[in-house]
Amino acid sequence: MNKNYKIEPPAGLFERIIAAIKREQELRHSKRLLLGFLFLLVASVIATPLSWTMLVNQVESSGVLHFISVAVSDFSMFLALWQNFSLAILESLPILGMAAFAISVGMALFTLRLFLYRKRLLLGYLMRSFNN
Repeated sequence: MNKNYKIEPPAGLFERIIAAIKREQELRHSKRLLLGFLFLLVASVIATPLSWTMLVNQVESSGVLHFISVAVSDFSMFLALWQNFSLAILESLPILGMAAFAISVGMALFTLRLFLYRKRLLLGYLMRSFNN
């Protein structure tokens, strides 16, 4: 009465299971990567205008524009005292504002470049996952 039937799995089942697991891992990785790109892009887009405002405020309050305008308006005086003018301009530069603006713009451009570079791969993974 008790018959033992041995059921054979279809050919290639193991390879299909492994391929499905690998696709799922790639999908999770691409989603994580996409969220990371989006977070960095949003953060840099928000930080860029704020750092620009900070840079403009620091330039206006530092007086560097006055030194530059004097150097341009009286060029012979600038040539006679170029070392003093150069040092005064360097001392009054808003280094913190320039660094913050450069970092935020650099982060935005870097993130945008990486996103555009990897966009085809990311969209391919996401489209495959939604089609399955």
